[in-house]
Amino acid sequence: MCPRSARQRDTFNARCPADLAGTYSIMAKVLVTGASGFIGAKLSERLVARGDEVTCLVRPKSNRVALDPLGVHYAWGDVRDADAMRAAVAEAEVVFHLAGLASAFRAQDLMRVNCDGFRNVVSACADRDRPPVLVSVSSLAAAGPSPPGRERTESDPAEPVSNYGRAKRAAELVAEQFADRVPITIVRPPIVFGEGDTQMRNVFRSIFRYGVHVALGVAGSHYSLIHVDDLCDSLIACAAAGKRLAPAGTAQVTNPPQGYYFVAADEQPTFGELGILIGKSLGRQSVRVLKSKSTAGIWTAAAMAEGISRLRGQPYIFNFDKAREASAGNWVCSPQTIRRDLHVAPRVSVLDRLRQTSNWYLQKKWL
Repeated sequence: MCPRSARQRDTFNARCPADLAGTYSIMAKVLVTGASGFIGAKLSERLVARGDEVTCLVRPKSNRVALDPLGVHYAWGDVRDADAMRAAVAEAEVVFHLAGLASAFRAQDLMRVNCDGFRNVVSACADRDRPPVLVSVSSLAAAGPSPPGRERTESDPAEPVSNYGRAKRAAELVAEQFADRVPITIVRPPIVFGEGDTQMRNVFRSIFRYGVHVALGVAGSHYSLIHVDDLCDSLIACAAAGKRLAPAGTAQVTNPPQGYYFVAADEQPTFGELGILIGKSLGRQSVRVLKSKSTAGIWTAAAMAEGISRLRGQPYIFNFDKAREASAGNWVCSPQTIRRDLHVAPRVSVLDRLRQTSNWYLQKKWL
C-alpha cells in the first residue's frame, strides 16, 4: 500500500535508494495498461518499489511471470473493451498507457488497438468526476524520421511514414481532443532496449554467436535510443510534473507544443556503430558489419519475413511496415525539452546500458 501521511512518506523516502526517493511525489493508486509487456513490466516494478499501489491491466492469457512476484493488483480486460476500461480506471489517480500493437497484417488492426483502444482509455478517464493524470507512451514513429541534417524536435510537424506511426499519431490527435477534460502528457520514445526485451535480443544474439551484425541498407543511418530504466524515470517524472497537452486547436500555440516529450540518450550511433557497441558490451574484440548502400536488402528481408509470418499466421515485428521506417533515413530526436522541464536524463552511457543488458541476456541464457 502507498504511504499516505507526510510522516509515512518521509519514512519511505528515507529508506529508498537515492534514485527512487524525493525526486517524485509518491502516488496513491496507479493503473498500468500493457503491463505484461517489456516496458510495462519494468515500469510496474519501479512503481511498486516507489510505494505506489499498482493495478495492472492484463488479459486472461497475458504472461504474468514478471508481474506476479510484485504483488500488484490485476484489472482484467482489453483496451478495445470500453466497459473494461471504465472499470479499470475507476479508482486510479494516475494512468500509464503502454498497451499497443507493434505489428499486424492490416493497417486497420493497428488503428483499432493503438488509436481506438486509446480512445477507450482516455474516454474512461474523462468520465470520472476527477479524471486521473494520463501519461501515454507514443513513439518517435508517430512524429517521423529526422529532418535533413538535424534532430527532430517537438516543434516539428508530425510526418509518420508507416502504418504503425500513423496509428500512433492518430492516438495523439485523440488525446488532444480530450485535453480539456483529462490532464495528458505524451512521451515519444525512440528505440527502447534493456533487460527482458525480446526484439533487440536477436541483434545481440547474432553478434554473440557469429560476430556478425546485419545492417544492410541502414548501416549509415543514425538512431536515438533509450534504456528501459531511463524511460521509466521519464514516465514517472512526467506523471509527477510534466506539462499537459493543450486542447485541440491550441496545441501549437506554444513552441514547442506543450505536453509532448521526446526521450533519448545523448549518443546517436549509426546502426553499424550500434553493432560494434553491442560487440564491446559482449566482450567481442571485433564485429563484422554486413552493409550495403542500397535499401534493396531491407525490402528483400521484409518480403521474406512477411511471407513466413503469413504462413504461420503470426505477424513478425519486422515486415513491410518496418521496412518503410528503416528506409526513411535517420531517426534521431532531441531530449532537451524534457531535460529543461523535468531535469531528467539517462544516468549512464549507452555502452554501460548495453553491458547491463548483455549481462542480463547471458545470465538468463537468452543468447
